[in-house]
Amino acid sequence: MAKLPKVDIVNATGTHTASLFFFHGSGSTGSDIKKWIDSLNREELRFPHTKIIYPTAPYQPYTLNNGMPSHVWFDRKGLSREVPEDIESIDPMCKTIVELIDNETSKGIPDNRIVVAGFSMGGALSMYLSYRFRLTLGGCCAMSSFLNKNTLVYQSLKENQGRRVPPLLQFHGTSDTLVPFQWGEDSSNDVKDLGVNVEFIPLPNVDHELSRAGIETFKKWLLNILPE
Repeated sequence: MAKLPKVDIVNATGTHTASLFFFHGSGSTGSDIKKWIDSLNREELRFPHTKIIYPTAPYQPYTLNNGMPSHVWFDRKGLSREVPEDIESIDPMCKTIVELIDNETSKGIPDNRIVVAGFSMGGALSMYLSYRFRLTLGGCCAMSSFLNKNTLVYQSLKENQGRRVPPLLQFHGTSDTLVPFQWGEDSSNDVKDLGVNVEFIPLPNVDHELSRAGIETFKKWLLNILPE
């Protein structure tokens, strides 16, 4: 099982009845993504009833960083939809995050009151969790993310067709120079065809980054998925 070096937490300001996990992109940290979100939100993101959990990925060798260590959730053999997934690094990480989710449920927060979200690689991790490892979660959000064409997510969704799965909110900048917009849109269409309730939102003139408009829309969606 992978070990996480740090977990940043923003507690609910009132009675804790829901939890949000937000996963950073490759090379970042939970603290960094929190600061970015807070800056776009123009104040610390917090909710009366929802606890926010920002884990930091392990510092481990990453092929796309010339094999040098980086804070990444899993390895990628290439930045492409065509390459095989690195299941040997994805699965242990998902099992580690499932332990964190189990920690929330042990405190009385049911799966349908837990949402996972993330940026870039963190968004892909959210989709792996929601559609392979924890199909009972309340919702999933992926920002500037994609799934490989041969992903086991599609196999899992096929095996669970007819079953209720977490709804997906997906954002992607139309000017993304790292993860092409088409990759995100194609991934969205693929899971939609397999029964996922998807809301895909293009962000005009946005590169590979979070945006204020995206954060505002995400907050409204989250309050709809996890009302007080």
